[in-house]
Amino acid sequence: MANTYNVTEFIFLGLSPNQEVQKVCFVIFLLLYVAIVLGNSLIVLTVVTSRSLGSPMYFFLSYLSFVEICYSSATAPKLISDLLAERKTIPWWGCMTQIFFVHFFGGIEMFILTVMAYDRYVAICKPLNYTTIMNRQVCMVLVGMAWVGGFVHSLSQILLIFQLPFCGPNVIDHYFCDVLPLLQLACSDTLLIGLLIVANGGTLSVISFVVLLVSYVVILLHLRTRSSEGRRKALSTCGSHITVVMLFFVPCVFIYLRPSTTLPADKMVAVFYTVVTPLLNPVIYSLRNAEVKKAMKRLWTRTMKLGGT
Repeated sequence: MANTYNVTEFIFLGLSPNQEVQKVCFVIFLLLYVAIVLGNSLIVLTVVTSRSLGSPMYFFLSYLSFVEICYSSATAPKLISDLLAERKTIPWWGCMTQIFFVHFFGGIEMFILTVMAYDRYVAICKPLNYTTIMNRQVCMVLVGMAWVGGFVHSLSQILLIFQLPFCGPNVIDHYFCDVLPLLQLACSDTLLIGLLIVANGGTLSVISFVVLLVSYVVILLHLRTRSSEGRRKALSTCGSHITVVMLFFVPCVFIYLRPSTTLPADKMVAVFYTVVTPLLNPVIYSLRNAEVKKAMKRLWTRTMKLGGT
């Protein structure tokens, strides 16, 4: 039975024990979170309202931006509110809920990034069959599979943690609930569960990352036969995606593909993939993509006209 012992809440140590540092961090992370929500919402709105962004690539991009908002929202609001709190607590059920949604949306993001790499492979390596292979129905199925995959991944993680007994220590040296810090507090042998968690989260990260790298190696080899202009356009699109992939997967592999221990650097690495990557996603895709920038300008012009009437 889950939580059969006496722990009903957990206490976070947060990012820093210094009150002045926490106040500065409150302002910084509040601004970052607002920028994440607004920036990614702008991409979703731009793709949905623009006829020129009807290709599968932008369809997946809009879903990625939506997931980025959800992913950061699983940790950032709690982090921001705790920066002004003297005692940073979370109920046991709240902790389990946070773990579920962190891994749910994180898993979805992994799968969508992999799907986006497949989309680029088909577009560049099989351009004549692109519209047939990546039709609307296929795109919807791939996105649906990403959501199912994220759910299965998250459910397996939470079931492993859910059964652990917590009988005394309840201080987590982190700013949100995650599987590895909780393993340190359990009142039982967690070696097997730790290995299963690494096998689940770490292996998923590595396999997805390897698939992405292989797909882009194939794309780069295929581009050798293209004209210089064709290579430039393809590399510009792929470059944005590769950048986002590296920013997300490298920290995840660092955290989850190792024995069930926590390191002092884990909190800073976690900030990177829960806050920095969702923040940079709209910047990378909008600044490196001429079509997105043009669509955003048209959206802004229409909004200003409507506002002036």
